[in-house]
Amino acid sequence: MKGIAGFYYVYAESCGLYECKAKGIFRNQKRKPLVGDDVEIEILHEEDKEGSIVRLLPRRSELIRPAVANVDQALVIFAAAKPKPNLSLLDRFLIMMDRQSIDTVICFNKKDEASEEELRRLHDIYSGCGSRLLFISTRYQEGTEGLKELLLGRTTTVAGPSGVGKSTLINLLAPGACMETGSISEKIDRGKHTTRHSELFWIGENSYLFDTPGFSSLELAGMEKEELRYSFPEFRKYEGTCRFQGCLHMKEPGCAVKEAVQEGRIHNARYESYAGLFKDLQEREKRRYS
Repeated sequence: MKGIAGFYYVYAESCGLYECKAKGIFRNQKRKPLVGDDVEIEILHEEDKEGSIVRLLPRRSELIRPAVANVDQALVIFAAAKPKPNLSLLDRFLIMMDRQSIDTVICFNKKDEASEEELRRLHDIYSGCGSRLLFISTRYQEGTEGLKELLLGRTTTVAGPSGVGKSTLINLLAPGACMETGSISEKIDRGKHTTRHSELFWIGENSYLFDTPGFSSLELAGMEKEELRYSFPEFRKYEGTCRFQGCLHMKEPGCAVKEAVQEGRIHNARYESYAGLFKDLQEREKRRYS
């Protein structure tokens, strides 16, 4: 359910929570238990609820950032305002989830703090990105019932920058979590980090939520610029229709994707994000070989 300083807290059905260490064999194999892992434990002291993890069962999925296992979907939360959403950061997260075939729900919290114009802008940008899109207010509990329905029967990792209301939302969805919430720094318009480790919470039958530490940056590790176009769902219907085979949708003439952008079939903000990330990967490639 969580791991802190080498101790792993394992929930055994009908038996309760055990504080465990991992067998040394995992260290020798360079393997580490992750929050969300299904494991076998050996009970050392029943009265003190102490045990030892002796086996990691096969994972159906594994994420690196956040480092969790057996995820069915990701719920990425950004504030619609205060702080202003960093859409480049959101796009990086969507790419990471797409590469690992994890369905993502985009949730813009604090809709009550944003203008109708800004909410429409965010909707227009992401309505075609292949992810479910929600606008909620945890303060007034608007839109949270629809969100709860999307979480039923699934294990969902909750992620996003600090200060967007993740912990407040988890407290709403899992009242027993009692998560610490933080204020926004007026000087830097960012939230204080209140979650310091990943933790799994039960919210209903076969329904779990991961809370994970907030992030302020994400690197597209191991990705080449030629792969980037496959992680923008808006581009997929145009794959193979450009003039040149293997078109990267940058400077090539006869590009069906750029034509779709010009005609408003793909939102310009998403294309600009793609172009910026492409150039970042291109620069990284140049540094690697210089």
